[in-house]
Amino acid sequence: MNKRTTEMRNPITMAIDEMPTQQILTTINQQDQQVPLAIGQPELLNVIAQVVDTVVACFKKGGRLFYIGAGTSGRLGILDAAECVPTFGTSPELVQGLIAGGQKAMTEAVEGAEDSVAGGRADLAARHLSAQDFVLGLAASGSTPYVIGGLDYAKEVGAATGALSCNQGALISQHADLAIEAVVGPEVVTGSTRMKAGTAEKLILNMISTTAMIKLGKVYGNLMVDVKPTNLKLVDRSKRIIADATGVDYATAEKFFTAAKQQPKIAIVMINGDVDYNTAVAALNATDGFIAAALKYLRK
Repeated sequence: MNKRTTEMRNPITMAIDEMPTQQILTTINQQDQQVPLAIGQPELLNVIAQVVDTVVACFKKGGRLFYIGAGTSGRLGILDAAECVPTFGTSPELVQGLIAGGQKAMTEAVEGAEDSVAGGRADLAARHLSAQDFVLGLAASGSTPYVIGGLDYAKEVGAATGALSCNQGALISQHADLAIEAVVGPEVVTGSTRMKAGTAEKLILNMISTTAMIKLGKVYGNLMVDVKPTNLKLVDRSKRIIADATGVDYATAEKFFTAAKQQPKIAIVMINGDVDYNTAVAALNATDGFIAAALKYLRK
């Protein structure tokens, strides 16, 4: 019988229970270093790029991105979705994470939830999934029934689909338009896919959401110009972003932060374009929210 890579025993760690603490840590670290190298393979990056471009196309049509998974995979999807809101100023509706078993499954196992094909279908139906949306199924093993049910439902309604797994020839790959298979090898502790496989999923989700947001104009240079200043740290960061993007001092950045109604992107256009609030807003609206394009627009 052919074992999935995520279920194989790692020959490097057969005696890990007998190693001293530092050697255990060194071994885990050495194994973790294999993850970005596996993701960096050109063939894999090409598929990830196709996923990103499809997601961006869905966003531009008014669609949403759904991550759907169970256990660690589901939790990682919810984490990435939640972090898009403060980082990029998106609506909580734009990127959503679904986990088998619902909110309770974020902190404790919900028996049998991941084995329910109907559950994946029902959870997406409850979010009124449409043909404009994109569904990315997450399953380290690549065989979770809940995810397969969700992907099949997505195809029925005409939504674009992708699958992210850590096994070659994963079952969920057959249920999606685009298949990302990040094979990172056997885990340090056999079958514990919260480790290397989970790290791979986290890195790839970061890549997908961040690149999509860059392509939506939510980054200027390498600054997160649509950040939502929801706490003191982010208020300070917003002001420093304005200063970094324009070259003004902190006090001036603070003044424009207030004048721009706490929206760094608008403040930057006001300063660099030497315009008032309404003109800056109009320029951004005319250029789909891209600062560089808005500044060129103002120079016409």
